Amino acid sequence: MRKALMALAMVTALAVVGVPAAAAGENVPASVAGGWAVTYLDPSPVRFEGGDSYTLGFWVLQHGTHPYQGVMNPVALRFTGADGTSLTFDGKALPEAAHYATAVALPEGTWKVEAVQGPFRPYEVGTLTVPGSLRINPVPEDLVGSVGTGTDEYWDTIRPPAPIFGDAPPAALAEKPAIPPSGGESGAVPAWTLLLAAAAGALLALTALRLPALLRRRPEPDPDPPLNDQADTIAIPG
Repeated sequence: MRKALMALAMVTALAVVGVPAAAAGENVPASVAGGWAVTYLDPSPVRFEGGDSYTLGFWVLQHGTHPYQGVMNPVALRFTGADGTSLTFDGKALPEAAHYATAVALPEGTWKVEAVQGPFRPYEVGTLTVPGSLRINPVPEDLVGSVGTGTDEYWDTIRPPAPIFGDAPPAALAEKPAIPPSGGESGAVPAWTLLLAAAAGALLALTALRLPALLRRRPEPDPDPPLNDQADTIAIPG
C-alpha cells in the first residue's frame, strides 16, 4: 500500500511540473504532457533532386513560441524512407536564438521528415518527395490552441516564421497548391478565357501575315473605253 501511494505521488508531481514528452511517453498528447516544442522550417527549395545537397534552416521553439532555456541537444532533421531507411543530419546553431541549419542530400523516394528536438519528443515536420517538393504539415490540432504569439524579445530582423507573431494562423504552414484551380476562387482566371485569348491572337497573327498578299492581289479598276472617232455625230438642233 505504501509503495502504491508513493507511485501515485510521483505521477501527480510529474503532471503538475510537466516533463518532456519523450520522458512522459510517446502516447501522451504534447499539449497535456507539459514539455513540448514545435519546429518551423525556413523557406525551403521549391524542388529537390536525388543526390543533390540542400541547406535547410529551422527553428526549434518550446511551446511553439520561444527558445528553450535549457540545453537543446541533440538537434537534427531526420528523414525516414518507406523501407525504414533513416538518415539524420545534425543541425548547427546559428547566431539567432533557437535557429539552426543543416545540409541534406537524399536519394530518390518519399521521406517522412522529423525534427530531433533535444529533450522534447521528435516533431513531424512533413513529407519530402525526391524528386519533388517538401510538404509541410500544419501544427497538430492538440497544439494549435496552445501555440501563442511570439515577441521580439529574442529576435531582431531575422526571426521565426510569421505565424508565431500572429500574422497568420499556424495552419498557414500547410502546403498550398502551386497552381490555383481555374475558376471558383477570387481573382482566378477561368481556363476557357485563356484558350479564347490564344485563339484570337493566332487569328490576328495569321491575318497580319496574309495582309500584304491580299493587297497585292486587289484587282485594278477597269480602264475607260477608248473613244471611237468613226462613231456617228449627233447634232442637237439649237
